[in-house]
Amino acid sequence: MKNLFSVLVLAIMSFFVTLQCKTSRGAQMNSNKESKAKTKTTNTEIALLSGGCFWGMEDIIRKIPGVLDTEVGYTGGEMENPTYQDVKTGETGHAEAVKIVFDPKILTYEELLGYFFRMHNPTTLNRQGNDVGSQYRSAIFFLNPKQESIALKVTKEVDKSKKWHGKIVTQIVPAGPFYSAEDYHQDYLLRNPGGYTCHFLRP
Repeated sequence: MKNLFSVLVLAIMSFFVTLQCKTSRGAQMNSNKESKAKTKTTNTEIALLSGGCFWGMEDIIRKIPGVLDTEVGYTGGEMENPTYQDVKTGETGHAEAVKIVFDPKILTYEELLGYFFRMHNPTTLNRQGNDVGSQYRSAIFFLNPKQESIALKVTKEVDKSKKWHGKIVTQIVPAGPFYSAEDYHQDYLLRNPGGYTCHFLRP
C-alpha cells in the first residue's frame, strides 16, 4: 500500500513539473515574439556621418543611448562598389562613413549631431588626427530636408559657440549610395580592443 501511495505521489509531482515547464517555455516564446514584434514596429531613423577613420567613430556611436545599429562603409563618391583599397587612395571621392539606425524617441537627430561634433575635430579639412585625405573629411550626408535643416542649424550653433578654435569645415550634402565596408572593418574596436583610434568625446 505504501509503495502504491509513493507511486501516486511521484506521478502527481511529475505531472505538475511537466506542466510548469511547458508553461514557462510558452511564456518565454511569447516574450521573444513580443520582443521581435516590438523591434519591427519601432519607428527608426537613419543617419550617415563622416568624421575620420570609421573605426573610432563607430565605437563611440554604438554606445550612445538610442542607437540601435551601426555599419561602417563608404559614401559621397562616384565609384560603384568601392573597396577599402580603392577608397584609401583618396581618389574615389568617397569618405569613410558610419550608417546609424536610431530610435528618435530616445535620441533625436539633433542630439546625435551634438555627439558628432564632440567626437571629431570638424575644423581640419580632409584630415582627422594623423589620417589625411578626402576620405577622412568631416561630412553630414542628409537623407531628407528635415535632416538638412537640423544639420545647418547645429553646425551654425557649434561654429558660433567657438568651442573649436578654427572654422567648421563640415560638409552638409545630400546622401548618395552607401556601400558597406568589408567585414573586418565592422565593429573593429569591439573585436580588437586597444586598436587604433583618434576619436574621443570632448566635454
